[in-house]
Amino acid sequence: MRLGWFRPVHCKSMEAQETRAMLTARDLLKQKLRDIEMTLRGTLRGFGLKIGETTPVRFAARVKDLVAGHSTLETIAASLLAAHSVLLREFKAMEKRVLSMARHSSRARLLMSTPGVGAVISLTFVSAIDDPKRFKSSKNVGAHYGMTPKKYQSGETDISGRISKAGDKRVRRALYQAAHIILTKPVKGSGLKSWAMQLAKRVGMQKAKVALARKLAVIMHRMLVDEKKFEFAAKAA
Repeated sequence: MRLGWFRPVHCKSMEAQETRAMLTARDLLKQKLRDIEMTLRGTLRGFGLKIGETTPVRFAARVKDLVAGHSTLETIAASLLAAHSVLLREFKAMEKRVLSMARHSSRARLLMSTPGVGAVISLTFVSAIDDPKRFKSSKNVGAHYGMTPKKYQSGETDISGRISKAGDKRVRRALYQAAHIILTKPVKGSGLKSWAMQLAKRVGMQKAKVALARKLAVIMHRMLVDEKKFEFAAKAA
């Protein structure tokens, strides 16, 4: 400390911490809902009963129809479906709060002009970046969140490995989801998809999604710095 061999740590603002806490609670509710649904599917499958494709609204009715007449399964289903109903209600309420936060955040609305970026992804990125000026260059954002390949250099050896996966994995997952949406859904007016599809022909779809996610991190940070919406006419460099 006396010699100054340290790096300053950025303390997130109260707004960023509150947003992250809200997103964490939302993810927890979503995961518990999925756990209950998968438990019910696995339990019924052991008795030769398949729930199949359904919707959150029709899920409970489908389970009740399948377990009708089987006392043990009816008891299990009644207990798990009661918990599922409460979790679903709270998740919907939390989803509304998150959407309201995105509507009232000018920076989140700005990022939502980017293809593949919705309320959750924009809030995740905004709360993680917090202060865009703390990055000297937008190119550093990709490395900060572990989306650049590892390097091993020794003598004549120069090996590029997989991405480092350093930093906040939630941001990395959100950016990857945005890249996945761009490459799998019809997106018009953006050079990002054509750039990533050309890259996918050489290195594969998986690596192309990672590269596109890293590019999105750079673009979205620059949008926050310049306070400008996504330019659909611009071509991917």
